[in-house]
Amino acid sequence: MAINITSANFESEVLKSEGLTILKFGAAWCGPCKKLDPIIQEIANDNDGLKVCYIDIDSEREIPVNYGVLSVPTTLFFKDGKVLDTIVGLVPKNKLQKVIDKNK
Repeated sequence: MAINITSANFESEVLKSEGLTILKFGAAWCGPCKKLDPIIQEIANDNDGLKVCYIDIDSEREIPVNYGVLSVPTTLFFKDGKVLDTIVGLVPKNKLQKVIDKNK
């Protein structure tokens, strides 16, 4: 289950998190975002220690702007507070897994 991210918990849940963290930027109205959710959940189930977080761009506007998010879904891969990779759009599971494997 993805952790809902707000400006209040972003630092503790994402920036100060140890290990690999996926942060998916999305919106309730975004069809591709909804299709990506089960793919990311499957990835999380397959990868022990992977932290999955979600941020709604309509309710939390500052964080997406700070990271240059211009469209959704956008998925950022963090490790030790740093962005390692970015994927924009709906992508297949194997593409997400390749990014995870590269950054473990």
